[in-house]
Amino acid sequence: MKKAGLILCLMTAAASWALAGEQASVKRGEELFNSQQLGTNGKSCATCHPGGKGMSEAAGYKEDELAGTINQCIKKPLEGKPLAAGSSDLKSLVMYIRSLAPAGQ
Repeated sequence: MKKAGLILCLMTAAASWALAGEQASVKRGEELFNSQQLGTNGKSCATCHPGGKGMSEAAGYKEDELAGTINQCIKKPLEGKPLAAGSSDLKSLVMYIRSLAPAGQ
């Protein structure tokens, strides 16, 4: 009986850790923005936008417009596969780009 309880506890903890890893965050968005994993050509978003240069205007886009623009950049300049609509990675990138807006925007 104790063994079954321990297994259930471990399974619950593993599921919680997996879900925690799926939550969108500005930090994850920044990691993706600076990572070469979104494309296939060794470039990152930061290659064209070091330090978020030029992103303050994009931060004001509507959510679906910004997500579409992000995916276009992944497809074309990064030569990668677009992120799924509503995915935590796409939400994270949107959150990060929004964080680059000047105060009051």
